[in-house]
Parts: sequence; structure tokens; C-alpha cells
Amino acid sequence: MVDFIIGGLAGVGAGFFSNPFDVVKTRMQLQGELRARGQHAVHYRNIPHAMYTIVKHDGIAALQKGLVPALCFQWVVNGVRLGIYQQADNHGYLRDEKGNTKFSNSLFFGAISGMAGAFFGSPLQLIKTQLMSYSSKEIAVGTQHAHSGMMYAIRRIYEKNGLGGLWRGAHGMMIRNSIGSASQIASFALCKEWMNANDMFQQSKYLSSFVASNIGALVKTVALTPMDVIMTRLYNQSVDAEGRGMLYSGIADCARKITRTEGLLAFYKGMGPSYFRQAPHTVLLLVFWDMLKDIHNSYEAKF
Repeated sequence: MVDFIIGGLAGVGAGFFSNPFDVVKTRMQLQGELRARGQHAVHYRNIPHAMYTIVKHDGIAALQKGLVPALCFQWVVNGVRLGIYQQADNHGYLRDEKGNTKFSNSLFFGAISGMAGAFFGSPLQLIKTQLMSYSSKEIAVGTQHAHSGMMYAIRRIYEKNGLGGLWRGAHGMMIRNSIGSASQIASFALCKEWMNANDMFQQSKYLSSFVASNIGALVKTVALTPMDVIMTRLYNQSVDAEGRGMLYSGIADCARKITRTEGLLAFYKGMGPSYFRQAPHTVLLLVFWDMLKDIHNSYEAKF
């Protein structure tokens, strides 16, 4: 249980600082939805311009839109994900007889744990996306849901589409998170292990974690962004009375329509803010994770 709590706390700590970049990423991924380049207004040109535009029209607090479900999402997803991964390590499934990480095992358990976390956290990601996309009419992109907050959104979605409506798109989120989790956690573990084995960054025991987590963030951003764009579109679209999407029927339909109308490069919309969100988030998440584990281990050793 402690491993799950530690993972959740690490996620919440990281999520607070990375949330503004998540807002920008969401807006840029929805900008020009199903429109060819040059046939839509460009409200968000880049990260600084997007932040300036959001603050100008919606106020500085808008950079933390969706913060409550975002932090709840981090608690659930990373509590489950890092908890399962740590349990796999505790039971000896991740390392060889010399104590070195097995890449394939790390990748496998990273994917499985990410998928499990995504299932439980999917409703929070759905609500977070819809809250982050809502803006003033002058800079609006995508469907505008006008939720006043997390509990209002939960009640509204449930009343309209039932419990299943809250888990709409969960299968896609599970795929997205399995890709992101496996690429992030495996690259982090191997890079950190390699640097420690070669006596690099020994000035501080957390410096290798810092460098390895930056590499993990880069690998995750490249691997994750196409599926992240698809999930942002699926979560933010309007649905009919039966809970069916008004723009996309599923992952394959969304990917086909994006390719046909916006081109392949559209799958990397928002990659800049995605990285600037992933980098501090991954660094803080994994460094916090290491620190909290060390604190817990020290406490257990004393008592």
C-alpha cells in the first residue's frame, strides 16, 4: 500500500507545476480540428504566445484550468502505475541475478502498470480535457463544454450518458498510457542505472535521477504525442444521447480523419508544450519518487 501512496504523492507534486503546459498543449491539439492548414484561425502560435493569449482573454488563473481533476488524475494514475511497477521490482521481476534492470521486463511492467492506472484515471482525464479546453469565445477551439468544475462535470456527464459516459475513451487512454509509461519508466531506469554504473553525476545521489528523467521525458514525448492528440480529440468531442461521438467513432476513425484533413504532421500538434509539460513533470515525478522511497526506507530501517 505504501508503494501506491508514494507513487500518488509523487504524481501530485509534479502535476501542480506542469499543469499550465498541459492547458496550452490541449488548446494547441484542438486548434484547427478537422481543418486544413490555412483554413482556420490560429489563436495559439507557440508556447509563449499561447500563454499570453490565455492570460489576456481568460486571466492568469486560466493557466491552471482543470487543476483539481489533473491532480486527482495524477494521484490515481501514478499511485497505481508506480505502485505496480515497484511491486514488480520488489518481487524480483525487473532485474537479473546481478541486479541490473532487464529492459524487456521493465518495458512490459511499465506498459501493464500504465494501462491499469489509465483505466482508473480515465474519467478524470476526460473531465480535465474538457475543463482545459473551455475558454472565451474569441480564442475558443474544439467543443466548448462549459463545465463549472469537476463535480459539476461528473454529475452532468453521468446524468446524460450514465456511468459508461465517464469511461468514454478509456480503451484509448489505456493504450496511450501504456505507451507513455513503458517508454518513460524503462528509459529512466536504464539511463539512471548506466550513469550510476559509470560513476557519473556522483555529486548528488539525485543528479543521475534528474538527468535520466529528462531523457525519459524526451523519449515519452516522441512516443506519446500522436496518441495524445487522438485522445484529446476523442475526449473533447460532443456526444449524442447514446454517448456516441459526434465527430469521431473511435481511435481509427479519428486517426483517419486527422490524416485526411490536417495531414500527418497534425499528430505532433502541441509537441512543444507537451515536452515542456513532460520534462518538469517527469523530472519532478521520478525524483520525488526516488526521494519518497528513500525517506520510507530510512524510516523502516529505524523502526
